[in-house]
Amino acid sequence: MDKENQIIGYVVPIFRGSHEFQSGLSDTEEARAKESAGYLARRDLFTSGVESERTEYKSRRTVMRESAERISLSKRIHENEEYHKRLNEDSLMHTPEFVTAPRSHTVWEKQCVRLHCTISGWPEPRVVWYKNNVSIDPMSKPGKYTVVSSYNVHSLEINRCDFDDTAQYRVSAMNSKGENSAFASVVVKRFKGEFDESLPSPRLPPCLEYGVTFETHIVEKFGVSFGREGETLSLGCSVIIYPSLQRFQPEIEWYRDDKLLVPSKWVQMHWSGDRATFTLTHLNKEDEGLYTLRVITKSGFETHSAYVFVRDADGEVAGAPGAPLDVCCQDANKDYVIVTWKQPAVDGGSTILGYFVDRCEVGTTHWSQCNDTPVKFARFPVTGLVEGRSYVFRVRAVNKAGMSHPSRVSEPVAAMDPADRTRKGASAPWTGQIIVTEEEPVEGVVPGRPCDLTVIEATKNYVVLSWKPPGDKGHEGVMYYVEKCVSGTDSWQRVNTEIPVKSPRFALFDLAEGKSYCFRVRCCNSAGVGEPSDPTDATTVGDKLDIPSAPGRVVPTRNTDTSVVVSWEGSREAKELVGYYIENSIVGSNTWEPCNNKPVKATRFVCHGLTTGESYVFRVRAVNAAGISEFSQESEAIEVKAAIASPAPPYGINVLECVRDSMVLAWKQPTFIGGADITGYFVDYREVIDGVPGKWHEANIRSVSERAYRVSELKENMLYQFQVRAANMAGVGIPSLTSEVFKCEEWTIAVPGPPHDLQVQELRKDSLVLLWKAPVYQGRDGVNGYYIDIKEAEADFEMWRGVNEKANDKIFMKIKDLKEGESYVFRVRAQNKAGVGKASEATEPVEAVTKPGTAEIAVNVDDDGVISLNFECSNLNADSKFVWSKNYVQMTEPERMTMETKGNKSKAIFNTPSEDDLGIYSCFVTHTDGESSSYTLSEEALKELLKVSHDHKFPIIPLKTELAVELLEKGRVRFFLQAEKISANGKVEYVFNDNIISQGEKYKMNFDKNTGVIEMFMESLGKEDEGTFTFQLQDGKATNQSSLVLIGDVFKQLQKESEFQRKEWHRKQGPHFVEYLSYEVTPECCVRLKCKVGNMKKDSVALWYKDGREVKVNEKLDFSEGVLTLEITQISKKDAGIYEVILKDDRGKDTSTLNLTDQGFKDLMNEVFSVIANSSTQLKIQSTEEGIRLYSFVNYYNDELHVTWHHKDAAIAFTERIKSGVVGEQLWLQISEPTEKDKGKYAIEFFDGKGGLRRTVELAGQAFDDAYAEFQRLKSAAIAERNRARVAGGLPDVVTIQEGKALNLTCNISGDPVPEVTWLKNEREMVSDDHYILKFESGKFASFTITGVNTADSGKYSILVKNKYGTESGDFTVSVFMPDEEHGKKK
Repeated sequence: MDKENQIIGYVVPIFRGSHEFQSGLSDTEEARAKESAGYLARRDLFTSGVESERTEYKSRRTVMRESAERISLSKRIHENEEYHKRLNEDSLMHTPEFVTAPRSHTVWEKQCVRLHCTISGWPEPRVVWYKNNVSIDPMSKPGKYTVVSSYNVHSLEINRCDFDDTAQYRVSAMNSKGENSAFASVVVKRFKGEFDESLPSPRLPPCLEYGVTFETHIVEKFGVSFGREGETLSLGCSVIIYPSLQRFQPEIEWYRDDKLLVPSKWVQMHWSGDRATFTLTHLNKEDEGLYTLRVITKSGFETHSAYVFVRDADGEVAGAPGAPLDVCCQDANKDYVIVTWKQPAVDGGSTILGYFVDRCEVGTTHWSQCNDTPVKFARFPVTGLVEGRSYVFRVRAVNKAGMSHPSRVSEPVAAMDPADRTRKGASAPWTGQIIVTEEEPVEGVVPGRPCDLTVIEATKNYVVLSWKPPGDKGHEGVMYYVEKCVSGTDSWQRVNTEIPVKSPRFALFDLAEGKSYCFRVRCCNSAGVGEPSDPTDATTVGDKLDIPSAPGRVVPTRNTDTSVVVSWEGSREAKELVGYYIENSIVGSNTWEPCNNKPVKATRFVCHGLTTGESYVFRVRAVNAAGISEFSQESEAIEVKAAIASPAPPYGINVLECVRDSMVLAWKQPTFIGGADITGYFVDYREVIDGVPGKWHEANIRSVSERAYRVSELKENMLYQFQVRAANMAGVGIPSLTSEVFKCEEWTIAVPGPPHDLQVQELRKDSLVLLWKAPVYQGRDGVNGYYIDIKEAEADFEMWRGVNEKANDKIFMKIKDLKEGESYVFRVRAQNKAGVGKASEATEPVEAVTKPGTAEIAVNVDDDGVISLNFECSNLNADSKFVWSKNYVQMTEPERMTMETKGNKSKAIFNTPSEDDLGIYSCFVTHTDGESSSYTLSEEALKELLKVSHDHKFPIIPLKTELAVELLEKGRVRFFLQAEKISANGKVEYVFNDNIISQGEKYKMNFDKNTGVIEMFMESLGKEDEGTFTFQLQDGKATNQSSLVLIGDVFKQLQKESEFQRKEWHRKQGPHFVEYLSYEVTPECCVRLKCKVGNMKKDSVALWYKDGREVKVNEKLDFSEGVLTLEITQISKKDAGIYEVILKDDRGKDTSTLNLTDQGFKDLMNEVFSVIANSSTQLKIQSTEEGIRLYSFVNYYNDELHVTWHHKDAAIAFTERIKSGVVGEQLWLQISEPTEKDKGKYAIEFFDGKGGLRRTVELAGQAFDDAYAEFQRLKSAAIAERNRARVAGGLPDVVTIQEGKALNLTCNISGDPVPEVTWLKNEREMVSDDHYILKFESGKFASFTITGVNTADSGKYSILVKNKYGTESGDFTVSVFMPDEEHGKKK
């Protein structure tokens, strides 16, 4: 709460002193204290040996020990006083006297007030406080009244005053000598501001327990909050308690609408030691209200409050009403309870038809509906409950659109006799059933007549009866029968014929509306039915409670920039009023929104959550159980903006200059200006003599607008204190804190005094502009510069550092390279020839951040060439003004500029821009959070702006393209240009050789104003068309032109091209060549002649010719593809010639010719050679028995291909040893019997008429060694293969011979050296004898002879030849048969 608004009637003196008993009282109070017996006793007992106390730093243990000693000393003093009082009781006794009487107060509603008085008397008087002559009992309203008595000082604190607290208060003091009284009045005025966010915090007298006084500060406070049903909402505040002692923890209390809250399933509270958190786990409209946090310590308490608004949840059905709220149970009995609720503020757009009440037994989840038809009355009796069981209830609203959400369930209520509640036993937790113990009944006693039967409630739906049980009912429980009869008859009917009721309450339904009835009740028990009670008076069925009338005049009042205070006249003759609902609507929208969803009983409410700057109207409805009233008349429209108030006090008073009889003071602007411009300041001063301040004197009668003022007519060498008050249109604010004590003596220092009035503008995330005013005291010489110092806001004093190394000669400076998010403070020092003077007061901490919506000054040049600076502010309010400055000096009456402001935009227009206008231009917006920006007009920028201004004054239509020409189909000529932008009023003139030409047969014009394209067409160009063409444009006052010169070779070339295009067009009317005949060489080295044709049809013919002879193409031509081809495979010189293709049909013909003779054929072959070369593989090395071979493969070899072999970059001269050749597609180089000289780099070069292509290989090093070794191996293998032993032939595979015959076989043998010959039979070596004759003659012929063959000679025979190069064998088989066997076979 705002401590400055706290009402304090008296400052409580503290009598607890130090060892010397220094009281700290004023002179008058000290005199009174010395007259008391306590003072005399202390003087007699403790005046000896008292030494002056020395201030020193002490440990915690020393402080606690001294505190305990003081407490012990105080106790001894008190005992001594009591002792002396008893000694001289008669001389000291006197009637109570008021040393200080209580003072009357006028306070705002919801503020706190404290009445103080000081009373003397002996014996100690008894003090009682009265309100309008009725004694005040603080315990009757906890938290409302606080009565404190301490050391004869008595106080009454009234917390959170309301209108009922307006009264006369009396304090009465009484002892055995008499009684005395004093009076004071308290007047509570209507609303001052926010609900209680600015209310003063009630404070208790300081508690010095153990010498510790706790200071409590609530920071990071929660504000007005908005939630929706079903959501979770948390409120929290950080609490700082000093000193922080772990053993002394504060007590945290939360209130809603002044009712203490306790943790429940709906409410959670948490205290972390430095932060109090309050959470509403499941919001309902019952949670709406004013929430207050109270932090209580031993030394008092601090509070903070804010309103919480709860909106309806979205309905399950569109247009359904909001849920009812505040469901409560009243008048609970054995089988009966009355359920009440409050109607919702939102009806969904259609009238609420009624309400359904549901009940649920505690411990179950089954809900049952209590009424079959909706009831409109917000109160309903529920019957048929089971005695001893507990129930909860909920209510639903219904309209024609559907059903609302159910309300929050009520608190559980037990169905039992109220008299039995004191004797109830334990509750079964899972059912909520209450076990009731009754005494043993005494049988045989018929109960008496019930008494006091009355109709306590009557509506058109039901009537509720109430009575008292009979006095002679005995100890047995009784039940009741209810009877009714129509008024005027004597025909009584029993209403509850089947089951008697147990409760002395009964609700009757199904009564005829408008008829009158009488009722009576009988008691019954086991002994019988008693006599009936006296009947009630005639009761007419109908609503006895009327819907309240509409509230009276509604008056809205400005409050903050998002809230409005709405007051209204209450409904007249409203019975059982529940409260009011307020609605708002933006003017012109015709859409109404509820301001509160929980009825308020006061006739004033703060509507929050409004849009700043919008205009609203308000209306109010009253609510009671019967229903909701009609709307009040709409209020007058009000714009949402903060209300003005007197400004807060200035601060930071310091001295700028001092002479013998005057002092110049400076101070800082208040942090809160009250929503209106400060109109001036008032300065007060007082003398301080020997430490005692005197009376305040006004230094100025008229307010001063500057934050500096010279106070004159002071006395030299005297000490003075000062205070300053700010004023605006709302009034003069409270004075500032008293300044330090300043001595009025003339300054003689040589350096200048401190600068003052430091201001920060153009705050950005990395820079700002600091402004200040020159020091009043200049020193010995004039000021010639300034130094600016900077430090982080939280840094120590030693961390001040300079911003500029060289003195700044201006009274402003842009400070750059700030760190985003860091807070800084600044100060300025002035310099003259004598040196640097004292630093100014530091600025308030400034956080380097670019605020949302920050804009910069924009330079604009309008269509008339007028240069202006433009600034737009999105955070403007109604009182804001744009202030333009040059070099940070406000331009009050600028001669060179004109200022214009419309809405949230302001413009500074240069009248005649020139070099005199160079400088820094800035714009500052008042009544905003420092919205400002600047623009530096440099010489270069001025030149550029003047150039743009000239272009705007004498505008030129900008062109995207200059005038150009192009040829179209048929050789038509198109002249064209394109303007960047041209309006519908644009015009163009076409000029040829200074003569205007117009639309006609020769010239066709087109002007597309949407695209800015201007065209002129000519069918052809003749000799007379040589010259200059010009397009002249005009659009308002903007002009431009573009020309194209067509003369000489340029014109002739264009004319020739036009004629060619025209002929081409005619050619393409029949079959024609889109692409003329050409050739390409395929990767397979085939030559393909091709051409692309167009505009062909079925009877179109394509003929191929070579050298005038038609070439028959085997394949069928496909005109759909539009490509004709002729392939020549394995091309040679015979294929050279002139090739021609002719296309023709009835529309005409077209011819394409390709010359492939001489150079044409040479180019073709070079292309073929290039393809062959590109298809060649890299050179590879192969070893043979003759030597080493280098080779490369190509895809196709042509005899015309010219190839050159190189060794070491020199062409190879071929010999018998080194040869080259071609085998198929292999090109090779053979090196026979290679030597060391044959090492090196080899290359094969293909010639294609261009650069050629080389393939290389390095035959050296390991490559040569490997190839040479392989050559030697192959050579040796070849020699061995030539000279090894061989059986050349002559031997059959099988020999069949008759027994007795001679067999002679001969074969040739070769080999060098001559091989050895061995014959084998059945794998065994044979020896030549008479039967087997084995011969080897001349080293070439081997013979095998069997002189007389017999059957033993059958078998496998082999000849084996062998020399050093190898071995070889020859096999044959000899089969010998008998003559008879052969003959049998023949048969």
